[in-house]
Amino acid sequence: MYGAILGDMVGAPYEFDRGNKSKQFEFWNPGCQFTDDSVMTIAVAEALLRAGLDGSEVMIKKALVESMQTWGHRYPYAGYGFRFGNWLESEDPQPYNSWGNGSAMRVSSAGWLYDSLERTREVARWTAEVTHNHPEGIKGAEATASAIYLARTGASKEEIRNYIISEFGYDLSRTCDEIRPSYHHVESCQETVPEAITAFLEGNDFEDVIRTAVSLGGDCDTLTCIAGGIAESFYGVPLPMKEEVRRRLKADLLQVLDDFEKKRNG
Repeated sequence: MYGAILGDMVGAPYEFDRGNKSKQFEFWNPGCQFTDDSVMTIAVAEALLRAGLDGSEVMIKKALVESMQTWGHRYPYAGYGFRFGNWLESEDPQPYNSWGNGSAMRVSSAGWLYDSLERTREVARWTAEVTHNHPEGIKGAEATASAIYLARTGASKEEIRNYIISEFGYDLSRTCDEIRPSYHHVESCQETVPEAITAFLEGNDFEDVIRTAVSLGGDCDTLTCIAGGIAESFYGVPLPMKEEVRRRLKADLLQVLDDFEKKRNG
């Protein structure tokens, strides 16, 4: 999950089109900090670990709701959207048919934990459905987790591209140079996930993927969170960058990240 969290941190200062749409920017800007993307990434990972690899839909969804509300209350000012903020406060939290990109930005752990693509997609779908039960919200989570699973199991970029197109119907024909000029702040899966995947496909290494994603602008903490999660599974994250991530996380978030890494590497 380092890649997703790093993407959130590095993209955060340039969210809302505050960057200059260039790959040449200060990587560890003083404004780099975790946002709701990282908090919910941690929350989902904790829930999946607690429910177990063979957890049922009921078990996993229960754990997700409990974990997401717990972490949301622990970090109430992380930058949640209005409807999700209401969900966090609800005593009877129900899905609200969202197609927002929040389902995709928090799903990276599902791409790492399971030993089949079918199970990966199933659990990714459940992580979305507790809030983002619109077909586009579900698709964004499944596509992101699928790309991570494929990358970590040795698929080539061309194989990943072809799978995403054939299974999810995303348009991956545009280059980042074609996307960049007119791209703007938008928070839907359908206008964030394809762009994030394209940034990953074009990047030459982990850092280049992050820089490419940030250069697109828009909701670039979330876009770069998604791209970074995929890039980690393909390239890994350089150790100095992992150390910078750890410096910027609170101890409780770090504990879940460490538990997750132990499980993933076990």
